[in-house]
Amino acid sequence: MRQSSSPAPTAAPAPYAERLGLPWWAWPAGLAVAGLLAAELWLGAAGLRAWLPFLLLIPGTVAALWWLGRIPVAVRDGELRVDDAHLPVRYVADAVPLDAAGRREVLGVGADPLAFVVQRPWIGGAVQVVLDDPADPTPFWVVSTRRPTELAAALLAARDAA
Repeated sequence: MRQSSSPAPTAAPAPYAERLGLPWWAWPAGLAVAGLLAAELWLGAAGLRAWLPFLLLIPGTVAALWWLGRIPVAVRDGELRVDDAHLPVRYVADAVPLDAAGRREVLGVGADPLAFVVQRPWIGGAVQVVLDDPADPTPFWVVSTRRPTELAAALLAARDAA
């Protein structure tokens, strides 16, 4: 066998990606509420006015539910991406996984008003990303995630690989 003289490629950190979607039960509950409201508005109407609440409320509810669960969270290409916000991992000083109680403490009464927060109440976990950028007044980011330890590990691995 012939051996190559080139160095072995270093393993790149595994990318992390998730979407902060709604729980499954929010869809039937939201559609049921929209259907009941449309039925209430339908009572006593005739003709087109009878179907107009259904034609407006049901698609509007589907759009609103989709919009609430559209936020992507990803660590790739040397950045933490949360929706349309990008944070280069070179500015990450630390990433702390938080459970529901830890998130409540970080975002509670003594929370820093300059922090960047993407929080979804139906997701229990979060990650606090402490920043090390003297030019940025933002002290940290708090990002909701269903897998806080994995996101924190991916951030630190991407920072160390950069």
